[in-house]
Amino acid sequence: MAKFTKKSKASTAISVASLPDIVFILLFFFMVTTVMREQDILVEQKLPAASQLQKLQKKTLISYVYIGNPKNVALYGTEPKIQANDALLNPSDLVQWVNQERDLLPENERGLMTISMKADKEVKMGPISDVQTELREADARRVLYAATKKVD
Repeated sequence: MAKFTKKSKASTAISVASLPDIVFILLFFFMVTTVMREQDILVEQKLPAASQLQKLQKKTLISYVYIGNPKNVALYGTEPKIQANDALLNPSDLVQWVNQERDLLPENERGLMTISMKADKEVKMGPISDVQTELREADARRVLYAATKKVD
């Protein structure tokens, strides 16, 4: 009579040899698709609508100034504030800020520096006029007013 042997069970272990490849592919995917935010906007931003807009080509020469009511009313009050980079500024500090931003640019492009003003549509003209005056004193003559496209 022949001996019957029991068949051994198949190995149920999952191969993890390709796991590092999968992890690096996911890491690369998220690094490529993630957008890093440059600034935290501390003021409200509801941009006005415009009928004609023009898109800029070279965005490296643009510095942004945000004007609006502060989001944190308990900390900053209810008066409109001016934000440049990640700090709230007084209008008198804008000249120094413009000079610092200008110094960051290459020597041959300093004259092409553009200030983009993103003012909330609910803000009165007083703070905007103060910013315009300070930008004139800082010799920042290229000023853009940001807006959204008007929907017909």
